[in-house]
Amino acid sequence: MANILNIESSTNICSVCISNEEQMLSIRETAANEHASKITLLIEQCLKEADLKITDLDAVAISNGPGSYTSLRVGGSTAKGICYALEIPLIAVDTLESLALAAYQKLKDTSAFYCPMIDARRMEVYAAIFKIENGRMVLHEPTVPLIITPETFKRFVDAGKRLVLSGNGATKCEPNLIPDRVIDTSISCSATHMIPLSKACYDIKNFVDVSYYTPQYLKAANITVAKNKL
Repeated sequence: MANILNIESSTNICSVCISNEEQMLSIRETAANEHASKITLLIEQCLKEADLKITDLDAVAISNGPGSYTSLRVGGSTAKGICYALEIPLIAVDTLESLALAAYQKLKDTSAFYCPMIDARRMEVYAAIFKIENGRMVLHEPTVPLIITPETFKRFVDAGKRLVLSGNGATKCEPNLIPDRVIDTSISCSATHMIPLSKACYDIKNFVDVSYYTPQYLKAANITVAKNKL
């Protein structure tokens, strides 16, 4: 009956929840781009609502990315700090898999392909393709940076397959949605979607090394120079 702190910081929304088994005990989320200033407050509020002390935590699960470079760093650093201090394990949950699983739990379509997407600026997204096999969500095509074009989903449509989109990158695909073929579930990143995966990892002791853990950035930080310094 492990108490797990789940931290989702892959996008512009920071989401924190505490779970016990697959039950959510509490959840807090920020407005956009407030990760650094609010994440510890969210954790404190979640602990209070769940009537727990921080020492009651058995593990911390972090959404592993891909996503925003800075946001992932804030979430990862916070998770590692708590794990170091309490000497508890760190769990890395694949962000796209958690989105795919949430979409499946909404639709319950075992024949569909699930394509979670994280916004990567302009018309680019981080995306992967998942499929249900033997009752489990499995990776069908690996995570890649993908530029959305009218041809992006053509092979699935031509093959008569149903493609289910999720994540904040899916809004870029609105012109290419096809009723009953390419659909957007409007599911976005949330710490609640991490719960089944963090529990499964905890049960089999699938932990990451706190000392060497880094999120899955996929691309380097987008560092710019202020105009007044050019």
